[in-house]
This record gives sequence, C-alpha cells and structure tokens, in this order.
Amino acid sequence: MAVGFLNYLKSMKNTTIISYNINGIRAAQKKGLENWVEQGAYDVLCFQEVKAMPEQVDLDGFKAQGYHINWHAAQKKGYSGVATMSKMAPDKVVLGCGIEKYDQEGRILRTDFGDWTLLNCYFPSGTSGEERQAFKMEFLADFFDWVADLKKERPNLIIVGDYNIAHTEMDIHNPKSNKKTSGFLPEEREWMTQWFASGFTDAFRSLNPDFEQYSWWSYRAGARAKNKGWRIDYQSVSDSLKDELQEAYQINEAVHSDHCPVYIKIGKD
Repeated sequence: MAVGFLNYLKSMKNTTIISYNINGIRAAQKKGLENWVEQGAYDVLCFQEVKAMPEQVDLDGFKAQGYHINWHAAQKKGYSGVATMSKMAPDKVVLGCGIEKYDQEGRILRTDFGDWTLLNCYFPSGTSGEERQAFKMEFLADFFDWVADLKKERPNLIIVGDYNIAHTEMDIHNPKSNKKTSGFLPEEREWMTQWFASGFTDAFRSLNPDFEQYSWWSYRAGARAKNKGWRIDYQSVSDSLKDELQEAYQINEAVHSDHCPVYIKIGKD
C-alpha cells in the first residue's frame, strides 16, 4: 500500500503543494498551523522564513501526519530558513545552491521526487536599504543562471516560495504609489518577465489570467482587512509541466502569518 502511494505521487498524479511564508514556525504553530495542515491533507508543504533550527521546534504533530521533514536553516539564529515536508520521502535532498552567501541564509532547499524536482525558496528582501537591495539583485542574477544549469539536468522543475516581487500591476493593490518601492521596482519586475520567458510558467496567472488575488499584506493600517496586498509568493513550473496544472490559488482565509498559503494541484488525471 505504501509503495503504491509513493509511486502514485512520484508520477505527479494529482499532487497538492502548499507554499507558505509562515514568518516564524513557532509563532505559526501557536496560531493553529498543524491543525490547519491536517484539515487540508496536503501532499507537500514548503515553508519559508521558519526562523528556527529544527531541534528548536516540536515537529511531532507534522510527523504524526506522515510528513518526511527536510530543513535548511540560516546560520543566524531566528532568521530566514526553509523547510519542506512531504508525505513521500524524496529521492534526493540538496541544501542550498552552492553559493555560500545565499546558503548561509538558508534560502533554497531542493527535493527530488522521481523525475521532478521541487525548489523551496525564500528570495531576499530589499526593504531594509540599498545594501540588501543590491544583495537581492545579485541573488536574482545568480539564481537565474543556477536554475538554467539545473534545468539541463532536471527539466521538470517546480519552484515555489516567497519571491519578494510583485510582477505586474495586477499583483499589487496600488501600483502607482509603489513604483519606487522594493518589491515592485522596474528592474525586479523585468527580472520576473525574463524569468517567465525562460521556460517557466506562473501557475496562478496561467490558470487565472484576470483574477486579482494577493498573498501578503502589511501589518500596518489594517491592510489585510482592507485587502490592500501584494502577490509576492509564486509557483513557477517548467513549461513541460504547464499542461498538468489543475488548480492554483491563494488561501486567503488562513491567517498564521502576514502571508497566506499559496496552493497548486498538479499532475496527470
């Protein structure tokens, strides 16, 4: 039974994937994260900004639900970090991209399942000043090249996470007043355009070309209640997998963070 289920998932048959910047896993757990996950019965969970080492977190609730847990923590305590939890054990796990300045911040976690590869990513933010904005742009350039090389070896890629960029005016509540704001700068948006022209599909926008839905809201001025948000959490899938996309949306009603989970269902019927 277990082997059959594993093969079922590895064939990408109706696999459900959640990507969620939880802004601190311990804080999210206190807000009912594990119960929410159990109700959804998702195949794969990709958490960003876990802000903890795995040994600092009570993971028994996730393990009891049958999740295999892989973790890439930042060297700096209480900062960044990503974790991927999957009902199927990955064939291969790789922490980082091999570039030390990014890997020490725990920004990329690769898991391979059969003939497809999942990248759980937390892109840098540039909101704290010019130095981090420059770091962010360096990351974008290096990530683009690294993925291009990886795609030659592993053509079926799903790259989820907090990209910290709103791509188009449909992806932000007030584009005019944010044109000079990190996360909506012209050079960041141009990177996204080039990214999606390089062999990747924006899963949500592909299935919902005219739907405005956000994944992050500022804690200030009641932004979430007013739905004054940004869509900065994405699921990029190799164009080879585009026809297997079944569903993609933001789960706005889940409130464990300043982000909400983003969901895709992908695979052959």
